[in-house]
Amino acid sequence: MDTSTMVYIAVGLIVLIGGLYYLFYLKDKKSLGSTAGPKTVATSPSGSLQLQAYERLVILAERISIPSLVSRSNQPGLGKSEMQQLLTQTIRQEFDHNLSQQIYVSSEAWEAVRNLKEQNIHLINQIAGVLPSEASGTDLNRSILDFVVQQPNGSMHALVQEALSFEAKKIMK
Repeated sequence: MDTSTMVYIAVGLIVLIGGLYYLFYLKDKKSLGSTAGPKTVATSPSGSLQLQAYERLVILAERISIPSLVSRSNQPGLGKSEMQQLLTQTIRQEFDHNLSQQIYVSSEAWEAVRNLKEQNIHLINQIAGVLPSEASGTDLNRSILDFVVQQPNGSMHALVQEALSFEAKKIMK
């Protein structure tokens, strides 16, 4: 894999992680002082829908996580291009299946999930682009997993899931 490609991907991951941290943790700490009174949102019908939406988005984040995606989509005998198409198509289908959840969650939570989808597709396409054209789908999967394992900041899907969980817990308070 080309060093500059790895640098671009790493920078993108760091920016995404920093943005998520700002959106969910620092922003919430600033707004804690402005809340007044107990919330009963979790017991209302709309609160229940919101919690279900966060649950579904946590499941979505897990299903489109690179390790889960690669293990579910692994089909021996596919070429690099076919595997690339299968992986990106699976991510898009999973995301499209959950589009309606954006109605019930915060814009920041939805943006985090959307960014995870885009980042994973970008990662797959970048790694596929640097592999030789005769590479197999297994080679692509191995390269993708190797790259994800080497990331010092942890996995993106875990950060998104943590942020979604944090948002859901705010509703339950």
